[in-house]
Amino acid sequence: MKTTFVHENDKFSYYVKEAFKTLRTNFLFSGSDIKTVLITSCVKNEGKSTVSLELSKSLSLSEKKVLLIDADLRKSVLSTKYTDNEGEVLGLSEYLSAQATIEDVLYSTQLENLDIIFAGAVPPNPVELLGSSKFGELIKEMREKYDYIIVDAAPLGAVIDASVISTFCDGAAIVISSNEIGYRFAKEVKQQLEKGGCKILGAILNRVPTKSSSYYSRYYRKYYGKYTRSSGYGKYINTYGDVVDEYSQPKKKK
Repeated sequence: MKTTFVHENDKFSYYVKEAFKTLRTNFLFSGSDIKTVLITSCVKNEGKSTVSLELSKSLSLSEKKVLLIDADLRKSVLSTKYTDNEGEVLGLSEYLSAQATIEDVLYSTQLENLDIIFAGAVPPNPVELLGSSKFGELIKEMREKYDYIIVDAAPLGAVIDASVISTFCDGAAIVISSNEIGYRFAKEVKQQLEKGGCKILGAILNRVPTKSSSYYSRYYRKYYGKYTRSSGYGKYINTYGDVVDEYSQPKKKK
């Protein structure tokens, strides 16, 4: 097994860490039959990869053996943005196309209980690879070795990949950007997942406008007013597990 180093964000505050613990707890209470979890979104740039990685890390720190599979074969950022890998990295696409073995694509990390399979090179036929029996066999084999498998999939509102993957998963969570994704669009994505027989575990609301004058915002600022910038992401996560835009204080007039 190869080794990679997963970047730690030192600017994550106590509140951010607690938020992921809350999200982790919600998954743990989803039931003992939920072992393989799909994370997707409606469109790109909604934070699904950040959530997938941080959830995987949080679960691993709770003494759970976790495998994170980067199944976004079209536009992955996991191997380049969040780890110390340099050069070409063999991954899921090479394994599914029989160009590499599981030993070639399985990476351990500095976290004792967290392993990763990266996406690999962009293939010409991602849907066919992800819907193949070889992918199903991989999930089945890994279920015997890990407590949880987190699968980061491409946005379902753009391509069908996540729906194909969902047939191999026990549950799914959808990352949704507040005030950017319409209700009907989100509902269509949810229904598409359900067609594959995948249980919807819930949604992670992203980019919540906390500076609005709503009751929720006033309550939030009163009790949880502190925030921490997430280096490179420009977002933070509140105590309810929502990944939101960094809070901008109104500028004072000179």
